[in-house]
Amino acid sequence: MNIAVVGLVHETNTFAPGRTDLHEFQSEWVQGNDAFLSRYTGTRTSMGGVIDVTSAYGLELSAGFYTSATPSGMITAETAEALMQRVVDSVNENADGLLVILHGAMVAEGISDLEGELLRRIRAKVGKRHPIACTLDLHANISVDMVELSDILVGYDTYPHVDVYERAVETVQLLVRMIRGEITPVRTCSRPNMLVVPQMMMTEEPGPMQEIMKRASLIEREDSVLNVTIAGGFPYSDVPEAGVSVVVTTDGDQELSDYYAEQLSRMFWDRRERFRFEALDPQAAAAMAFAKLAGPVILVEGSDNVGGGAPADATHVLAQLINPPKKSLIVIRDEAAVRAAHRLGIGGQFHERIGGKSDALHGLPVEVSGRVRLLGDGEYTHIGEYMTGQRASMGKTAVIEVDKLTVVLTELRTPPWDPGHLSSIGIRAQDYHVIVVKAAIAWKTAFGSICKSIIPVDSPGCCGSDLFALTYNHLSRPVFPFDL
Repeated sequence: MNIAVVGLVHETNTFAPGRTDLHEFQSEWVQGNDAFLSRYTGTRTSMGGVIDVTSAYGLELSAGFYTSATPSGMITAETAEALMQRVVDSVNENADGLLVILHGAMVAEGISDLEGELLRRIRAKVGKRHPIACTLDLHANISVDMVELSDILVGYDTYPHVDVYERAVETVQLLVRMIRGEITPVRTCSRPNMLVVPQMMMTEEPGPMQEIMKRASLIEREDSVLNVTIAGGFPYSDVPEAGVSVVVTTDGDQELSDYYAEQLSRMFWDRRERFRFEALDPQAAAAMAFAKLAGPVILVEGSDNVGGGAPADATHVLAQLINPPKKSLIVIRDEAAVRAAHRLGIGGQFHERIGGKSDALHGLPVEVSGRVRLLGDGEYTHIGEYMTGQRASMGKTAVIEVDKLTVVLTELRTPPWDPGHLSSIGIRAQDYHVIVVKAAIAWKTAFGSICKSIIPVDSPGCCGSDLFALTYNHLSRPVFPFDL
């Protein structure tokens, strides 16, 4: 049996500054079996899962084109066309089945549902009866086309996403069973008309999302149920499909999939008020953090969530950390400042206005004077539980010491998903009383085991928790929290 695999992954924030072009995808640009196996064998990634399960089953693997980019702004029309064409061209239509690794919240100029369009083009190549399975992120905005043009959809069950490997294994296993004729997947997608911020999608702690996930897990134990996917959606894509969705896949039992999809959708709706999120303004959050006796205290700057497409150079929190009473740490993306630090060299006296250079929404540049302590290339490999073994790059880095404040300057936007984010540049996170993370929830895979307190911060930004501060033009209405 031959299993083909391709992938195109990007979480698109339509409120983020700038456009995403082909260059942004170059760091994860892999095609063919040799390159695929070389890069992902032994990793706890979706791709690593595909490699391991096909090997265990004694299957032949036909790796086509796979690429991904750090979440960012709208994808240009030219980039979208080039990427989709390359993916489609690389599909081995003679394979017995196809796995497509997707995110589920890709948006391009003129294409609000890029994954749906990609699957449409793949279907045109392989035919209506060719088995197609897809993996999706928990933050997918699942469209009708995504459901109808694939046979199997499997989304992550965890946030932070620590089960990407397992879900890929599960997806290939279901695909193999379908190819063998052991199952006949049918599926139902239900939408409760809700827009939820990522901070309320945490699955590992008590709350409404965990309650729904537990119910989904119980439903999956039924013999006729093949998979239950709960997608919290991505609220920072202004598209008709944005929001919560539920997909239930059963073995030939449409009535059962309809029933359970509606049941889970109703569970979301009944808990809608509990999905509201509250946070402090930067000044109040900083004051509370320094008042804490024990650290590290994590200031969660969700409005500048790199993993949600934000620019990583917001300064609203940084402005509150100048001359802090206790050791504090913040990471800021500023290419010009990094270059300046590298010109100075280790030990040089650094004096620059940093951050706040993407747009006015994310704050103004803040003046920083200190000493260049460390310089690096920013290359590291994930050592934590999220996508273990995945390569990552911050670009050129510089560590600036400003009395009790440590500023890590990076050339590239890199989400704080892994302990290697700091340990690779010689920083021990546990040495700091305050750590600012430009994330929503996924930072917990890096610092969750050492933090003593968590303080959510709400400030202006393209990933802000106040959805009323964003202007939606394409969202399907009515939808909670705006209309219902």
